[in-house]
Amino acid sequence: MPAGSAPISDAAGYTVRAVAERIGVPTATLRSWTRRYGIGPTDHQPGKHRLYSASDIADLEQMMSRIRAGVSPAGAAAWVTGRHATATRGDWPSLVTAAFALDTREVSALLTAHLDAFGVVETWDLLCRPAFAAIVTRQLGGEGCVDIEHLLSWSITAVLHSYTRPAGPPAGHAAILACTSGETHTLPLEALRAALAERGVNTWMLGADVPTSALADTLARTRRRPDVALWSQQESTALTSAVSTCVNAGARVFVGGPGWDTIILPDAAIAITTLADAVDHIARPGPTGA
Repeated sequence: MPAGSAPISDAAGYTVRAVAERIGVPTATLRSWTRRYGIGPTDHQPGKHRLYSASDIADLEQMMSRIRAGVSPAGAAAWVTGRHATATRGDWPSLVTAAFALDTREVSALLTAHLDAFGVVETWDLLCRPAFAAIVTRQLGGEGCVDIEHLLSWSITAVLHSYTRPAGPPAGHAAILACTSGETHTLPLEALRAALAERGVNTWMLGADVPTSALADTLARTRRRPDVALWSQQESTALTSAVSTCVNAGARVFVGGPGWDTIILPDAAIAITTLADAVDHIARPGPTGA
């Protein structure tokens, strides 16, 4: 929070001025949204100042992200007020059932509703990952369902693309996302791209099987030194040469995926183990960031 905008106390909540500064809108706008749409303090006591809770602020941040994407304030408010009624948190069995029924419309609807209600990180951790784990368990039990794994992967990618569309040219902090040379598993990077977009971080998604020379070329095209996230699913694609190339170009380098588990990494590389961990690191620019 900017200086002078601290909340009265964690228990009491946040003043309208503090929230206006955090969200980046005038206090009059916040009060107008409360009157028109009911978006505001949910625990108001008569005779006392209206104070915003952390949940109220989260709703406003979600509303602002949709307004910036071109949605009208009324439409964004309607989404905020109705989003929790359309999804059950962590209902991965329904997602698996729809996938095995080849019902891609239902798969997309379940994913979209969960993203709208709970965001990218919780959708990935509580919906997508458990669904894949269930499919793998059935594969290990002898059931032929590689097709279901691919169908679900494609559906998740498609929904993530529509949920958080690629931004324009980065004006501030940015990150390069790439699979190392020979690596084709891009879905974890798609989830990272969408989660970073929720946090206002621009990305350059290079995708699958990116040669180390291409990473060097991308870094050479910008005066910034963006973060680089390198994904490797298997040891054979965990290339320390890619890490060293990015480090030598002045970038902060994050590595993710089981491929790196047995690799001795350069000291400057930072291993990331969860989506939330990756987002927290990259969304917090370091001294070599943009």
